[in-house]
Amino acid sequence: MLSMAGFGLDAGVIAAAGKKGDMYVVLQVVLTEKFLGTGSGVSSLSNLQKTINDQASKGYRLHTISTASSGSKGFLGGDKIQATMVFEKVV
Repeated sequence: MLSMAGFGLDAGVIAAAGKKGDMYVVLQVVLTEKFLGTGSGVSSLSNLQKTINDQASKGYRLHTISTASSGSKGFLGGDKIQATMVFEKVV
C-alpha cells in the first residue's frame, strides 16, 4: 500500500509485509515538516490522521508510535520525519 499526497513530495504510507488476520500491523508514514521553508505540512497531519483512522476502522488500535528525523533539507527545503506505528488488533 503506497499513497502519495500533495505534489508527491509530502507523505507515503508503507506497510510491512504481513498476512490477513495478523494481530499486529506495522506502518510507516513519511511526513514533510516544511515545504519551501515555511510552516508545517498540514497535509502531513491529515495523512497521519487518515492512516490511524483507516486502521481503527479495520479493528486495530494504535499500540506504539515512534518518530525519526532524516535531518535532510531535501528538495526545496522540506525536512522529512518518519513516523513508525504499530497497531494492535482489538479482540
